[in-house]
Amino acid sequence: MITRDDVLAWLNNFRQVLAENKTYLTELDSAIGDADHGINMDRGFGAVEAKLPGVMNSDIASILKMAGMTLVSTVGGAGGPLYGTFFMRAGAAVAGKTELSAADFLAALDAGLAGVRERGKATTGEKTMLDALTPARDAMRGVVENGCSIGEALRTAATAAEQGMKATIPMLATKGRASYLGERSIGHQDPGATSSYLMLKCAADTWSSL
Repeated sequence: MITRDDVLAWLNNFRQVLAENKTYLTELDSAIGDADHGINMDRGFGAVEAKLPGVMNSDIASILKMAGMTLVSTVGGAGGPLYGTFFMRAGAAVAGKTELSAADFLAALDAGLAGVRERGKATTGEKTMLDALTPARDAMRGVVENGCSIGEALRTAATAAEQGMKATIPMLATKGRASYLGERSIGHQDPGATSSYLMLKCAADTWSSL
């Protein structure tokens, strides 16, 4: 089971991953966006990290909702509303829980994904974070139904997210700032899909023994 402490460790670790990849994400965004995705995500999760001590005794839903609300208020551009919605919806899907099974985390991922889709008015194939999150959800669902471990389920999801992230390179962007570039958006990896992959890979790495 994924405990409250496991969730806190994941968020702490993801903040470090973002700090390490801030320049990389910003470079990706400089090609097709506002050149601030890495900077914004690092700032947002730095604010989340600062608030974690205040929710150490809360249920998992409250922790995720806090993260979402903090991201909405501190992250600029599209990242704040989209990641904020992801975490708030994910939290709502596991209300009252202090431990999560693989199926519970899948439900949270599914709810968060739906929130991103609705908030961004986007679907797969449009060069967004959905192109990493959706195949990750689908791949995880396939293995969870077969009763695999949490660690295996997350590794499967992260691998699918990585493939989805790379699949954004030849896509034509039709949403957000990148859509203004038209054909020039082709050939660049989407920064939102990249940070989504990093988020799921971090979960897989953090919970590898579960």
